[in-house]
Amino acid sequence: MIAAHTLQNAKAEITCASCPTPVQLHQEKLKLGIRADPTEELATLKNIRVEFKELGVTDQDTEMDGDREAGISAEGAPQFHQDASLDGVSTQEGAPGSSEESRRNNDKGEMAEDSALRRAKRSGHEFAEFGENGWTGGAGVDAGSPDERGSMLDAHKQGRSEFRWNRDEGRGNTRQDEPKLTSSTFALTGDSAHNHAVVYWSGQNSSVSTCFHASDGFFSFRSTDYGSTYERMNDKVGSKTVLSYLYVCPSNKRKIMVLTDPEFESSVLISTDEGASYQKYRLNFYVLSLLFHPTEEDWALAYSHDQKLYSSVDFGRKWQLIHEHVTPNRFYWSVTGLDREPDLVHMEAHTPDGNVQYVTCRAQMCTEANRNYPFPGYIDISSLVVQDDYIFIQVPTSGRATYYVSYKREPFIQIKLPKYSLPKDLHIVSTDEKQVFAAVQEWNQNDTYNLYLSDTRGIYFTLAMENVKTTRGIGGNQMLDLYEVAGIKGMLIANKRHDNQVKTYITYNKGRDWRLLQAPASDLEGNDIHCILPFCSLHLQLQMSENPYLSGTISTKNSAPGIIVATGNIGAELSYNNVGMFISSDAGNTWRPIFEEEHNIWFLDKGGALVAVKQPSVPTRHLWVSFDEGRQWTQHSFSSVPLFVDGVLVEAGAENQIMTFFGHFSHRSEWQLIKIDYKSIFSRKCTEEDYQTWHLHNQGEPCVMGQKQIYMKRRPGNYCMLGKDYSRILSAESCICRAHDFECDYGYERGSDGNCKPAFWFNPSTVSRSCSQGQNYFNSTGYRKVVLNNCTKGVKELYTPRKQQCPNRPPKGLLLTTKDGKLTAGLGSNVTFMVHLDEGDSLRTNIQLDFGDGTAVSYSNLSWTEEGIKHVYKSAGIFRVTAFAENTLGYDTTTLYLHVTCPVEHVQLLAPFVVIRNKEVNITAVVLPSHSRTVTYFWWLGNNTEPVITLDGSISHTFQSEGMHTITVQVAASNTILQDTKTIAVKEFFKSLLLSFSPNLDEFNPDIPEWRQDVGRVIKKVAEFPEEQLLVAVFPGVPTAAELFLLPYKNQSEGKKKSEEALERVWVSLGEIHEDALNQNLVEFELKPGVRVIVYNTQLTLAPLVDSSPRHSSSAMLMLLSVVFLGLAVFLIYKFKRKIPWINIYAEVNQEKEQEMIGSVGQGDSTPKITLSEDKCECIRCTIYSIISSV
Repeated sequence: MIAAHTLQNAKAEITCASCPTPVQLHQEKLKLGIRADPTEELATLKNIRVEFKELGVTDQDTEMDGDREAGISAEGAPQFHQDASLDGVSTQEGAPGSSEESRRNNDKGEMAEDSALRRAKRSGHEFAEFGENGWTGGAGVDAGSPDERGSMLDAHKQGRSEFRWNRDEGRGNTRQDEPKLTSSTFALTGDSAHNHAVVYWSGQNSSVSTCFHASDGFFSFRSTDYGSTYERMNDKVGSKTVLSYLYVCPSNKRKIMVLTDPEFESSVLISTDEGASYQKYRLNFYVLSLLFHPTEEDWALAYSHDQKLYSSVDFGRKWQLIHEHVTPNRFYWSVTGLDREPDLVHMEAHTPDGNVQYVTCRAQMCTEANRNYPFPGYIDISSLVVQDDYIFIQVPTSGRATYYVSYKREPFIQIKLPKYSLPKDLHIVSTDEKQVFAAVQEWNQNDTYNLYLSDTRGIYFTLAMENVKTTRGIGGNQMLDLYEVAGIKGMLIANKRHDNQVKTYITYNKGRDWRLLQAPASDLEGNDIHCILPFCSLHLQLQMSENPYLSGTISTKNSAPGIIVATGNIGAELSYNNVGMFISSDAGNTWRPIFEEEHNIWFLDKGGALVAVKQPSVPTRHLWVSFDEGRQWTQHSFSSVPLFVDGVLVEAGAENQIMTFFGHFSHRSEWQLIKIDYKSIFSRKCTEEDYQTWHLHNQGEPCVMGQKQIYMKRRPGNYCMLGKDYSRILSAESCICRAHDFECDYGYERGSDGNCKPAFWFNPSTVSRSCSQGQNYFNSTGYRKVVLNNCTKGVKELYTPRKQQCPNRPPKGLLLTTKDGKLTAGLGSNVTFMVHLDEGDSLRTNIQLDFGDGTAVSYSNLSWTEEGIKHVYKSAGIFRVTAFAENTLGYDTTTLYLHVTCPVEHVQLLAPFVVIRNKEVNITAVVLPSHSRTVTYFWWLGNNTEPVITLDGSISHTFQSEGMHTITVQVAASNTILQDTKTIAVKEFFKSLLLSFSPNLDEFNPDIPEWRQDVGRVIKKVAEFPEEQLLVAVFPGVPTAAELFLLPYKNQSEGKKKSEEALERVWVSLGEIHEDALNQNLVEFELKPGVRVIVYNTQLTLAPLVDSSPRHSSSAMLMLLSVVFLGLAVFLIYKFKRKIPWINIYAEVNQEKEQEMIGSVGQGDSTPKITLSEDKCECIRCTIYSIISSV
């Protein structure tokens, strides 16, 4: 399944457009993802996040200001482990190191599964408590900016009863004239029970912020002075109103929507003045998530708890239903410049029969007549991704997954991965920079993924790196160790597994070339580090923080190109022991150590300065600031009391210097919100003299992505304030094209000599079927230019595809499929066949298609079949569909076998009531409507534990033991399975008598099995004979008729002759006793008060007593004469169409369910068999002939 992210208001499942932080793969069930502000420049989006499909949905993770400093988990807050080590601040000048105690702890090998595991374990609910906006579906808030998205603090208060504070904490050796930070603390008094908090910044460059926090309740505070003071807002919205979620409109941050808790009421509160006042509107549905339009501030989509999608064009005051049964988090607003209507909605919707379709319609006009289906077939659930120029889907197929892409709203085309990649999972990593990054887990991979890059149209993918490592996060999520560096296009960092070792690699040309990271030359004390490539290198942790307001293990920023801060280690492979903090000021060419312990590091003043705070496992009251790209650090106090820092919100507005720290003084204290104004640490504003040029390079190579780039940035060490994004490219000069500017084209692989050669499965001479004689095509040289590479001339002509004339060639590689990929179709449904030709001139190739049911079509060329060939089958069966392609140079043919089925409506099992042991009996299942070769029968006979499976509706069986045996048949056709069950008595011998009843019984006959069983029990009582020796079978239909079976005593197998004679004597005696009574209408029973039913003897024995001796009894002769007389009478009746009541019983019953009226089966050829067919007279004649033969 396709899963990815960047849920900018209309971009749900793609990770993000340009993401530098690690890709996160989720193995959880479907959850709503974070949506970022689509108005943010794609180049500023940071965190790459991808989720596993199985589950499904997506989550956007970006950092403040659209940069890559923090990320969020779709699963909510992490459950951190408690860390008992001290986290004291170094007192050394310059780059501080670790305290002695923490260093000792590191020496003991205290490590976690990943960097986040080093943080203190927290209790309470998860981040996802606030769901849709900043965490699990914040549809309307810019997830790329905490001040816009909401600062979901990890207010899971830590269990902090066991901790020590390092006394060296406040002993920093700082300058005597160190400027003091201006700070103010606000405590959410009386609120120590709440362990979740969210902070939203309102407006553009506004001083207004709103704080929500909750665990067992929901409270709201609002500040108008950048967080110095807060006022409680609950009274303004109503003291009894329980709030749940808050959304800030991304295109007008003065507008706010607040949802109430649906357990109490379903309402929305609307504010257009940054939360100063609210208007309340009732809703008739419960909102699970909101998605604002990227440009229209009053347009929004709402997804309800019952999977319905609504739209509003007046900022939530009125809502209109768009569609029902929409997949969660698979709905998107239109993309500006691509979709014609700005109010177009893309969504994934379910059909009544359980299939999934890609649907588009306008938000306020989404009737069935106005809906469009861009992809005509069905798609897999949770596979629709609308991102930038691309739309991705996965189609349901048996076996290998099939993916399709639409580029700039063109028709969908199947994605081409290398032939034998055979993906188990495919995740879209990003779609910015005019190509698609995809992570593919192939058939032979378990904990690694391969990274693929596409061409501009997103169709042809080539391998960029194999075996990229994944890491399991705190919430059980898997994260792909891939990071896209902010500010420099084409630069990626990845952790690759090779020979059971994980090493960190870097690329400057989008995966064309990778190399190891050069370790620092010296440590913090100035001692030389002897680390020689390739045996030793620097390795970085590339996990993002589960808490969006902690920086994670790696950080970069668009406004500070070339600066990379990360947690890592030096050695032969990536390790989580003895880790430290490292920085690069020249885009990864050289590295320096800055801390011996893990720190959270943020960019201040638009990247002009760095601020560092220790991990939140122990309290601190200091922060460190660097103005020279991490070479020297100054210590500043932000609180008089040590604070457990749970999160930091940096740069609330563009023109101020504000940070907000969130945390607790102890595990029992209230929330503390500390506002820090760091303007005082700057001496002045920067001037032109404070800037210098910086040349981007790759180990001295000045040409990166085909051009020489020179940046302007502040001189390290200058204490001046930028105040705005000043970093920019001063000049970009194109370079002469060389080999490293080109990657291998689709179907080609790079050999050991560095050249691209055809893969064994690829035929380089293959020409597209759309290439017709007289036209031209571009023949690949095996290379393609790296997307967005700006080189010119040089080897460009050598590697560029060459224009050639289309050759005339015979058809080859003809393929016939159905549009939905299935080999079954319902009777009367419209089946669409797709014809594909690998090679041949499509405009000069004739196509013929034989549907296998006596009809065929022919087309003069393949272009007429592009939309598919439709056909409706009018009968069920298996049809051989044949396609034939031919031109003047040759032909090709292919065949498909299609099963056309219709659901089974009724199944009836026909079997005798009594059979002879060790003699074969025929059992039949009648299916309505009748099917031909498309029904499967499953037979359970007697005590068999496994069924007998047949394609025929009849089966023969021999019962080898006496007793009551159960027969069950199941009939499977299409998606329907029906069954019927019968019970058969198996005996050595038996007698039977046909009975009829007075016509008044028919008035109360509902013709159901239960009624027939009850009537049979009544007849057994009337017969005044031991019940264990009687079996009464009432036939289906009306007039009502029955058969009375006289059975031998149990265990009479020995002395069979004696028992037979005794049974015959009993039968004769019974006949003498009851014959007169039956003939004189003296045998009757009461069906209900006032309704008495008379029982008649039809004087026909269907199964006479079996006699294997040569003698013939007088009763048999009498029976023969009776049958002959009966046959003559029936013939006369049939001839002259006269009606006699007891004969009419057979006629009526036979019309209703004739084959169920199978009486009994005798023993061998000596036993007559009665089979009622449509021709009643023929049936009687067969019976007479059988009896005569036996006699």
